[in-house]
Amino acid sequence: MRRWASDTFFASLAYVVASYLTFEVLMPLQNMFFPEYPSRASLLFLPHGVRVLAAWLLGWRAIFALLPGVFVVFAALGGADVFLPNRLWAMAIAVTTVPAVFYILKWIGWDLFPSPDRKPCWLCVMGVGVITSFLVSALTNWAFGSARVEYIAFLIGDISGLFFLMLGLYFAFRFMDRRA
Repeated sequence: MRRWASDTFFASLAYVVASYLTFEVLMPLQNMFFPEYPSRASLLFLPHGVRVLAAWLLGWRAIFALLPGVFVVFAALGGADVFLPNRLWAMAIAVTTVPAVFYILKWIGWDLFPSPDRKPCWLCVMGVGVITSFLVSALTNWAFGSARVEYIAFLIGDISGLFFLMLGLYFAFRFMDRRA
């Protein structure tokens, strides 16, 4: 029980912090540099990286660990509209798609989950992130009934967010290793 609580706290916190950075820091910069950009989607969506890393580390528990954070972000952005059916579908898509892809790959014989007897395949984790970006973008666009430009924006944002989040973590861990 204690592990579930800490997994939920840290995964949801990471999701909320990544969302805050995306919407309060990166989006204003995006709007400043690309004022004519028609979409309201972020071109650097860090929360997708959190979803991918949480699903990789926690497996199906990531669904429940991320759900509070995803709900908080949706509520902060949409207010009472968070309970609209399309928002609920979008939240379900956000928390289930990545773990589902990891488990489908495991089921067909390609287990990417962390294991003490092998090194992580970061390129594989990134590949799952790209695959799920296509799925999440398409399904979220379907849930919201958005235009095609939104799909492209979601896709770009998810992939670039995952890449830069993983790159940032790589350099943070290297820095910590050098200091130790």
